Amino acid sequence: MRLTFSGAAHEVTGSCHYLEACGKKIFIDYGMEQGEDFFENQPVSAAAAEIDYVFLTHAHIDHSGLLPLLYAEGFRGTVFATNATRDLCDIMLRDSAHIQEFEAEWKNRKGRRAGKPEVVPLYSMEDAAGVLEQFAGCDYNKIIDVCPGIRIRFTDVGHLLGSSCIEVWVSENGLQKKIVFSGDVGNTHQPLIKDPSQVDEADYVVIESTYGDRSHGQTRPDYVEELSRIIQTTFDRGGNVVIPSFAVGRTQEMLYFIRQIKAEHRIVGHENFEVYVDSPLAIEATTIFNRNIYECFDEEAMELVHQGINPISFQGLKTSVTSDDSRAINFENHPKVIISASGMCEAGRIRHHLKHNLWRPECTILFVGYQANGTLGRALVEGTPEVKLFGETIEVRAHIEQLAGISGHADKNGLIDWLHGFKQKPERVFVVHGEAAVCDAFTECLKNEYGYDAVAPYSGSSFDLEDNSCVVEAVPVRKSKKAAARKASSVFERLVAAGRRLMAVINHNEGGANKDLAKFADQINSLCDKWDR
Repeated sequence: MRLTFSGAAHEVTGSCHYLEACGKKIFIDYGMEQGEDFFENQPVSAAAAEIDYVFLTHAHIDHSGLLPLLYAEGFRGTVFATNATRDLCDIMLRDSAHIQEFEAEWKNRKGRRAGKPEVVPLYSMEDAAGVLEQFAGCDYNKIIDVCPGIRIRFTDVGHLLGSSCIEVWVSENGLQKKIVFSGDVGNTHQPLIKDPSQVDEADYVVIESTYGDRSHGQTRPDYVEELSRIIQTTFDRGGNVVIPSFAVGRTQEMLYFIRQIKAEHRIVGHENFEVYVDSPLAIEATTIFNRNIYECFDEEAMELVHQGINPISFQGLKTSVTSDDSRAINFENHPKVIISASGMCEAGRIRHHLKHNLWRPECTILFVGYQANGTLGRALVEGTPEVKLFGETIEVRAHIEQLAGISGHADKNGLIDWLHGFKQKPERVFVVHGEAAVCDAFTECLKNEYGYDAVAPYSGSSFDLEDNSCVVEAVPVRKSKKAAARKASSVFERLVAAGRRLMAVINHNEGGANKDLAKFADQINSLCDKWDR
């Protein structure tokens, strides 16, 4: 019964924890790193083909985004997730694969002219489709028998449609231990989705710490009032309000607020203003939100539904699906709101809208979500005077604004409140998913102010859960610039991964009929003869 920390250890993105129990090998989340990467993630001891299960807390790419790569490297186990998370991953992982393929194609077009080696996408659309076939959708609050000795339950944690903390019961060697993985704990009083539910008991808790060193404020900002002010002043200047927004979750919240603004006639002189959602992913995600109303929406949203009002739709809402639709938006001269992904401005159509609007002093770029270190969004929020987009230097003359306090993550007090929901203190609390200084500060707070046995492990740290002992205490390995430039998506790395999968398949065939094993050996030798050059 062993828990090893791999991703999002003293970092905000790339969540991945590795649990070995009852003869099974399990990942809790398998996310993509976004923004600047500070530490080397230590590999786990198992090949992808040896992983039996993935327990997925929610659909955000920093928790789910490497699942197609896991499939490409040989994973054929089961991914357990809530029904809404499965539905969202169906669009988000395909979208991620499309981005991987598109960017590789774009780089190769330029690279061929410069004589550079070919870039291979991290994974393909086929890999995304393949891993989606491995998903098993689960209901909230239902105990699921995964295999002998392991049971799980998904509890709504109020971060995103379908998001959950995962309770894991492990019975092994006559001993039962319960581990709770928080996923991303949601902020309270978010529009549309429910507040985080709490869990009564656990032996171990793995808790995120994204906002573990700060407060969203004592009073909740009036987002409708603040958004109305920004739209009114920007439109009066003749500019556009451009909102870089995560396609799933934050976009739907913005639509919820704007519907209220329009219903209450808060914008004067521009009453029929148009709102463009320029993200095929966001459009599909909005459909999924509407499909999961009864399981996931909160009481306030349900009141509107019962009145026959769609909480995230209104007159003047326009959607852009094709690239031509997207380009046409910037040739519309009247003031408008443009909501486009990605939320941290690292990819997607938002970068085109920034190119057309950043240099215009009458426009506003409004950030409504967390901006990780190293992202373009973070640079803009911190006041960079210019940026480079598509090889062109763009002067930043637009107004840069943030909706203060708007976050899908609980703040420090919210995290502590969620942790206090346990009737007895866990044997140990593991702090993950936060910037290095934040992880350490939140850990010290839990230890010194609240008496928890808390630790913030680095990638590679491993703990025996039977006797609550540290087996491997990893030290931080800073990522060098050269290492950061190397991607695991290289062709050779994929070949190595294929070799690991082959070895796993060989082991699975141990004890098979001699005739079949001989045929298998002949096929492998034939392949080796072909490529042993």
